[in-house]
Amino acid sequence: MAKQLEEAVEAIVEDIVRDSAMEVVDVEYVKERDWYLRVYLDKEGGIEIDDCQRVSEELEKILDEKDLLNEAYILEVSSPGLDRTLKKARDFEREQGKMVEVTFYAPVDGEKIWVGTLTGYDREKNAIVLDGEREIFLEKTAQVRLHIDF
Repeated sequence: MAKQLEEAVEAIVEDIVRDSAMEVVDVEYVKERDWYLRVYLDKEGGIEIDDCQRVSEELEKILDEKDLLNEAYILEVSSPGLDRTLKKARDFEREQGKMVEVTFYAPVDGEKIWVGTLTGYDREKNAIVLDGEREIFLEKTAQVRLHIDF
């Protein structure tokens, strides 16, 4: 059910931001202590608080009208952050040439985390390439995110 709701909300937000420079990066509906509906947006130069507020207000109004959520929830609209998680094909295609951190479910070559430059993405194989040589099938990964050196 969460996946269907996330997809429905993503379609609504895509309509809201259609005529702007913003893009929908991700939508999550997760149970922590409470239910959270999180919408992550981005645009060239970064998202501003006014962008988040506008989308939040419009989305809240539409969600109330459509009555899509049965339980109480907390709506959060924000930027995905500098170390954003990469999930979709467009993420892997857009972020090529950048450093990523790949976390595996189980160790691969003795390591659970690999860091390298994202140099390729194969839609058919659903695999990424690190450093021009290491092919990683995404079903073996727990998470792929942009890597930030501190």
